[in-house]
Parts: sequence; C-alpha cells; structure tokens
Amino acid sequence: MASSWGEQLRITLFGESHGSAIGVVMDHLPPGEQVDLAMMQSFLSRRAPGRSPWSTKRREGDAVSILSGVYQGKTTGTPLCLVIENKDARSSDYEQEIKVPRPSHADFTGLVRFQGAADPRGGGHFSGRLTAPLCAAGALCLQMLKRKGVEVYCRIVELGGVSDVEVDTADLDIHRIKSLPDKEFPVLDDAKGQEMIRAVEEARSRGDSIGGIAQCFVVGLPSGLGDPIFGGVESRLASLLYGIPAVKAVSFGAGFAGCRRFGSENNDPFYIDEDGKVRTRTNHDGGINGGITNGMPLVFQVGIKPTPSIAMPQHSVNLKTMQEETLVIQGRHDPAIVPRAIVAIEAAAAIAITDLLLVAFGVQGWGGGSSV
Repeated sequence: MASSWGEQLRITLFGESHGSAIGVVMDHLPPGEQVDLAMMQSFLSRRAPGRSPWSTKRREGDAVSILSGVYQGKTTGTPLCLVIENKDARSSDYEQEIKVPRPSHADFTGLVRFQGAADPRGGGHFSGRLTAPLCAAGALCLQMLKRKGVEVYCRIVELGGVSDVEVDTADLDIHRIKSLPDKEFPVLDDAKGQEMIRAVEEARSRGDSIGGIAQCFVVGLPSGLGDPIFGGVESRLASLLYGIPAVKAVSFGAGFAGCRRFGSENNDPFYIDEDGKVRTRTNHDGGINGGITNGMPLVFQVGIKPTPSIAMPQHSVNLKTMQEETLVIQGRHDPAIVPRAIVAIEAAAAIAITDLLLVAFGVQGWGGGSSV
C-alpha cells in the first residue's frame, strides 16, 4: 500500500491537507515503551508552519491526540493511532488549481492516477502537511532509540548556494552536533546560517523560492544492522526519505564526491580503537558497507527542491478548455522548505532505524535486555 511503510514496524499515514484531520497508525511497536507526549509536541513544533519568516503563514498548532495503543502512558503493543486536527486550512485558495495544475506539483498526476476522485485542496494526500504525522511517529521512535543509546541529528548543509562548515564524519564533535535541535536555524556555523536566511528572504521578496541540502547523522548504532542487496540500510532509508514531498536526491557518506575519487582516496581503512573496537579512520561510506552498518556514524544527505508554489506567474494548461494559461498561485507557502524538512528527515531516519533494530532483535527482544 502506497501510504504504508515498514517491515517489522509498520506505519500508515492518512488524511489530506485540507481535510478534518491527518494522522498515522503505528503497528508492531514493542509494548511497555514510555510515551513522552510533551517531547513529541516539542518535536512537532520545530516542523509546524507559521513560526518563522522562512515558513508558510498557515498557522497550525499540530496538537497530537492519541486514539489508541497507549495505556497509562506506555505503549500497549497493539496499533497506536496518532491524530492531528487541521485548524487553519483555506480551501478557497485552491479553487483554480482544480482545473489549472500547478507546475512541479502532483495536481496533474494525481488527477490522472485517481481519475478525479482525490481531494485536490492544498495538495490533498500529496501535501507536505502529511509530514506532521510522520514527525509524530518519528518523535516516538526517537524516544525509544535514545533509551537504546541511539540518537539522530540533522542540519542544513547547503541552502541557496551557501554551505555550512565541513565536518569530519569519522570523528564527529558530538557536543556541536547535539546543539542542532535547539537552534532556530539548524546549522553549525551561525554566521553561515544568517547568510542562508538572507538568501531565503531575497527569494521570497521576488516571489520565488530556493532549495537546498540537509545532512543527517545517526550515532550510537551497533554494527551488523541491515541486509545485503534489496534489504540494505541505504535502500530502506531511501525508500522512506523519498516519501517526504520535495525530496529529489539521497546520498550516503561522501556521496557523489566519493564517486570522483580513486579507490585509494575513498576507502575507509580499519583500525582498533582504545576500547578494542573495530573502527575506520575515515567515513566516506557513511557507516555502511554492503548495506550493513559497520559501527561508525551513519551519515547521509538529502536534496530538497525549491518550493514549487511560488508567487511568480507560471505557464500551465486549463484542463477544462485544453488551452495554455498563465497561473498565479494563491495561498501561503514556504520560500524554502529545507528548514522545516530537517525535522521530517530526522523523523524518517528514526522510524527506519527503529524498524531495522526490530527486524534484528524482534519486538520481544527489544525490551528483553538486548545488547544494542
């Protein structure tokens, strides 16, 4: 099913951008896991619209309600359902798009695929609004992972042609990395962040938008997670990351830069560290060999396209008259999706890693004192 994902942990997203509510069902969660609703709400607030100059002006509180699967503050092990009501939808902004599809949106393809039956308002089920329940599910997984010593952090590494500082992914400065979630603009070099903000503002003032690249770090993973060929960590992660609207590229480790090197430059030499563990001196493979984690930080990049909803006039076609037409998009939209997408990427990574751990150790093994 297109809106469901997972091998052991199964998630299903439901709802539309301008429907009454959106949500997620999580199946095969381990029982007895403490659910910190305040942490979940705080995590969602980082993604919520209308909180900064570089996001859409749509105001949504994204308050989460738990319909099932939690008893006395802990998971029951049965399907957990999280629901978020839509409070600030303005469907009148999208009346024109029903007959004149927006360029680089799913208006046209969704119309064809669902034969006109799908809700088109605000992008319907294709909308980035659906990343809110994804983040709710991810927030729960982040809580579970942290108790296992696994943490996920993400930053903006490039936006509007401005790049954040480079890091040694084999020897991460964990204190700096851990500061990212507390920042309004998640970069390591705040001066570079200010340059990025100016680039976003310049695009917004022209009625345009810009894209960028996020970089994610997963630390504390054991070696041996994943499977070869189609079950590899890269394959599993990428399949979930590409479910985030506007994601157009995913790379691991050095990515394309590694593809331009000699093997002698790109290989990660093994050594034994002071604790007697096998490590690599560089991390160009991003913590994965043969689709399986090697104990180094898992590092990947996500390319996010410019917001396709822009205020500038664009060429389209009128599907009623079958004539070309100029479209001026109404509504409230992000001049750059990247800052809010960071949170969705962290959530997707947490869900994927939780699924990998559950495949490796099982639902009962999760809480049974495993060595993860």
